[in-house]
This record gives sequence, structure tokens and C-alpha cells, in this order.
Amino acid sequence: MTTSTERTPSGRTLPDPTRTVPLSLRQQAEVRDRWLTQRLLDLMPALMDRAGIDLWVVVGREYNEDPVLPTLLPASWLSARRRTILLFHRSDDGVTAAAVSRYPVGQFLPAWEPDEVPGLPAEQSQWAALRRFVDQAAPATIGVDVSPVFAHADGLSVTEHRLLMAALGPHAERVVPAETLAVGWLETRLPEEIAAMHAMNRLVHQVIDEAYSPAVVTVGRTTALDVAWWIRQRFADLGVDGWFQPTVGLQRAGTPLVDERGAVLPGVPFDAVIEPGDLVHCDVGLSTLGLTTDTQRNGYVLRAGETAAPAGLVAALAVGNRLQDLTTAELRPGRTGNQVLAAARAAAAVEGIDGDVYSHPVGVHGHGAGPAIGMWDQQDGVPGAGDVALQPNTVYALELCTRVPVPEWGGQLVRMALEQGIALTDRGVEYLDGRQTGFVLIPG
Repeated sequence: MTTSTERTPSGRTLPDPTRTVPLSLRQQAEVRDRWLTQRLLDLMPALMDRAGIDLWVVVGREYNEDPVLPTLLPASWLSARRRTILLFHRSDDGVTAAAVSRYPVGQFLPAWEPDEVPGLPAEQSQWAALRRFVDQAAPATIGVDVSPVFAHADGLSVTEHRLLMAALGPHAERVVPAETLAVGWLETRLPEEIAAMHAMNRLVHQVIDEAYSPAVVTVGRTTALDVAWWIRQRFADLGVDGWFQPTVGLQRAGTPLVDERGAVLPGVPFDAVIEPGDLVHCDVGLSTLGLTTDTQRNGYVLRAGETAAPAGLVAALAVGNRLQDLTTAELRPGRTGNQVLAAARAAAAVEGIDGDVYSHPVGVHGHGAGPAIGMWDQQDGVPGAGDVALQPNTVYALELCTRVPVPEWGGQLVRMALEQGIALTDRGVEYLDGRQTGFVLIPG
């Protein structure tokens, strides 16, 4: 684990991202580049072996990057430059990482000099250099990023695919989809990355607590939309990015849930003013250090004389926590997302819980590569993504909802939506900075 006393080669102290988030852009780059080195050494060989790929070819052009490419480039590279080709060759000695690129790519071995063949156009020279590398490596399988299931693993454009196949010549018959490898690379986390995601989730929880406070909410005047924009601005002020527009919604007695295209949703308008007795819900996600979070949290606006939320709402939150328990109990490496979904829903039915499970991987991307555990409109299983097996050292957004009648609201149904980052390791499931078991109370 990185410590606060670790130093860069230049002698600068490298902050510990497990304790201090956010970091400056320069500090983030230093941490990310260190992680990349460690990932190439510690993760890549086993991932290539599991996928049965001897050579992984990742190609992207500036402004048309493969989604995997940014996770392999130095942090100071904000995109591909011209055409960037990265090669990962598995051998008995580990994995050789080489770049067929007009510019040096960090720690990658240079495999091309643009002027090494006088008179040959740069593009032809670049593809010729790739062919020489493949001739020397003689791989039995060559993985490329094409996938009908995961967009994250489908980044090889039609043009680049055509040019690559032509450059490979007789080696083209050895090309196979690299879906398993690309997904594995994107979903697998180092212990240090999981620790950093604890800190990121802690920051999200702190921002939400601040958003649900009198410093932001003036009851009777502030709207749910005001709070959503405050959260996004707060992220920007802190130096982190929101990977989607935050949403804040309200539920209140007398305004029942509505059925919108099969989804039972709160009926209070998104721009309504926050009033005493409201249940306030937010859905937010931030990005930093090349990683993302996805979190939902609930608050309650106290009425005059109240010191806690009504017992019926407290019970509804407990039902949501119980569905979390039933779902995490089924999360085991080797099971598919659809198997986890079916088992969790069956357990919920036994206990009479009315709810939906729609959890997903989170890491490099907010809706990340890896097994889908339901979708809000696919509670009988998700073809393709749901058939993928869970792996250890991965991170998920445990996302679900329950529908519970609240006596204090005249038996009106309340939709209790929860979402919390969790890590799945050999030790089991751990919540990233804990989960919500009580409402954030907002003075009325």
C-alpha cells in the first residue's frame, strides 16, 4: 500500500490516495502511472492466460479511442496521438508491452521509428512495424477488441480492423475476440485501487451529507433541482468530475408513486420545492484517479416537533438493507450475474420483499465492464452481460430498490432506492466506506 512517506524518483512526496482524495492533477498522474506499472506486472499475465491470448493488439486513433486505450496510456496522455498501437505479448518471462507509435509511450518499448524505411509513407511503415513484431513473436492467438456484448471491449473501428487484418497477412487467421481479456483488465482492481475507492466513496458521502444540510437546503425555498446542481458544482470545486448529471428526487405523503413505462417512480416533479416531511433521494457519481463511484442516499426533512423520521420510513429503509443482505449473500466468484440475480430475488420472495435488483460493475467506467446483476427492466436476467461470471478483486455498485407501504403516509407505497459501492475479494464482500442504515436528517 502507498504510504504518505513514499517518494517519486524526483524526490517529491507521493500522497496516499487511500487517505487523501482528491489529489492534484500531477499527484493523480503519479499515482495512476505507478498503478499502471503494477497492473502490467501483477495482473496482465494471469488475465492473458485466462483469456487464452498470446498477443493483445489495442489500436486507437486520436478522437476515436478504443475505450480500453486510456487505461493503458500514461496519465499525461489525454488521448491517443495520431494512430497509437499497443502490443502485449505473453511469454515465459511475463508480458512484453510495446508501442507502435509516432511518439514515445511512457514505459512501453518502442517498436517503430517512422523514418526507419526511407521513402515509405508513415502509415505503411507503422503497419509494417506491427507485422515485424508479430512475425518475431509468432503468437498462436492474437486478441483484438471486438465484442457484441460489451461496448467497453468493442473499440476496434471498422477502418482499423480492415488495416490490421491486411497488415497481419497470414497471421490474420489467428485473430480472436479479446472480450474476456478487455473485460478482465477493466474490471480487476489492485488492492491499492480498492483502498482508494474507499476514500472516494467517503468523499461522496461527505458531499451528500453537506448537500442535505441547512448550508444548502432552505426548506420551503430550495428545489430538488437546486440540490442536484449544487452537488455537481461541489464536485467541480473539489477537483473531481461527475460522470453523470446528479439527480435529486422527492417523495411525500399524498403524492403516490406513478407507473412510467413499467418503472414505478416518485410522482413529485423534479423541480419541486423541498418541504417538511419529504423523503429526499439522490443519485450521484464522481470520477478521479481514473476510477468512478455510483451512490444513492436518502434524507428525511423533519417536521415541526420531530427528531427522527417516521417509524414506517425507518422500517422501509430496513427492508432495503435486508435486500442488500440477501443480494450480497449470493455474490460469489464463479457465479454469473444472472445466477446471483435469480437467487437474490428468490430469497426476497420468500421474505415477502417487493423489490428489484439492478447492480453493476463500477471502476474505470460507472456502468463498468463485467457481469450485469439485473437491470431495472430485466428482472428475469440479462442476456449476454448477465451470463458472465463474477471474478475476485472487482468492484460493484450494489443498486436496488424496494416498495414498502408506510402507515404514517396512509399506507402509501414508498420506493426505497439504495446504491452503494462494494468490493468482492477473496475475503468476501466489503462495503466501500459503509452503507446507509439511517436517514440523513434535514432540519425543517
